[in-house]
Amino acid sequence: MSYFVRTGTRSFRPTEHCSGAWNTEEIHIAPVFGLLAHELELNRIARGRDGMRIARISFDILGVLPLEEYRTAVTVVRPGKSVELVEAVLSHADRPAVRARAWLLDVEDTAAIAGTPEPALPAPDELEPWDPTTVWAGGMLASIQVRRESVEPGHARYWLRTDHALLDGEEVSPLARAVGVLDIANGMAVRAAPEAVAYPNLDLTVHLHRDPQPGWLGFDTRVTFGAPLHAGPDEDMRALRTGIETCMMKLDDLRMRLAAPEQT
Repeated sequence: MSYFVRTGTRSFRPTEHCSGAWNTEEIHIAPVFGLLAHELELNRIARGRDGMRIARISFDILGVLPLEEYRTAVTVVRPGKSVELVEAVLSHADRPAVRARAWLLDVEDTAAIAGTPEPALPAPDELEPWDPTTVWAGGMLASIQVRRESVEPGHARYWLRTDHALLDGEEVSPLARAVGVLDIANGMAVRAAPEAVAYPNLDLTVHLHRDPQPGWLGFDTRVTFGAPLHAGPDEDMRALRTGIETCMMKLDDLRMRLAAPEQT
């Protein structure tokens, strides 16, 4: 079972396991992000850039994605010896649908200074299984195994994994597999029922502190809904500042820790 089937050198067809949570006639964006990460890595390898790693990927969603065939294209935007910017674009019917930009950095040994103030997550076997299809529709969410602790509405700690391949018959890296599930994060820490509020995202930015490992992927996710910019000028400015702070802290709020324990 897989999320995509390669139909040509640069063309791909989604399977039923890609169907979305908001609309089952559309693709869930998470596997698309994984596919573009895979294409970025294939491009890096093809150019002989084995000493570089993806340190950051930003994705912009340019429109809805039907369950139809897609094409990809990869371009080096900013070449360099130790830093590169590379872009991958997924297109449907000759129209760009998703754009990914990745910064690649030269690999250095930072083991002597590695560390984080983030607290450790409970291990997967310490958390209860949770079925995301009790809240969400679609083949993508049905394909995910989750062990979760709901702290409060909009905040959850959990581990997830999938037995589905990203691409049929093709080996992909742990990074591409991890990126291929990141976009389900806010759906695991539900702040409001999807029947009451629609909040599909337009973008995602991923900063990588180290290479993800195979197996369970751990998350500490916090979901924030901002206030509208209405009322008087003073109230508007306070809301604007709050909105900017929320955007700047988006990655901290989601705190998607790319970590996996020994057990699988």
